[in-house]
Amino acid sequence: MRLSLPRPEQTPDALRAALAVVAPGRLPEMQQTKEEAFAKALEWQSLSPVRSWALAWARDIEIARRPDLAARHSRAKDNLEHEDADVARDALRELSAVLDEAMKAVHA
Repeated sequence: MRLSLPRPEQTPDALRAALAVVAPGRLPEMQQTKEEAFAKALEWQSLSPVRSWALAWARDIEIARRPDLAARHSRAKDNLEHEDADVARDALRELSAVLDEAMKAVHA
């Protein structure tokens, strides 16, 4: 069950706390990608990888915390490899639209 919660700040601790509520099974994935982003940031001497990490997780949390987006996201993912090419193409468009909507929301 997805719970509606306020949009978290885009800090590692706030994002982790929000993910623990909406998709706790993804916490190990978040930790792994965080470590990779911070390692790249050090290697590249740039905060870009950390910013990208935070935005990607803020977007995914936005989808998970909003039942409307979560349902659209799930349906689209389920149809990505549909045997009917038109259905698969529509699913790809819908998935892109959901990701765009979530990203716009976290930038607002």
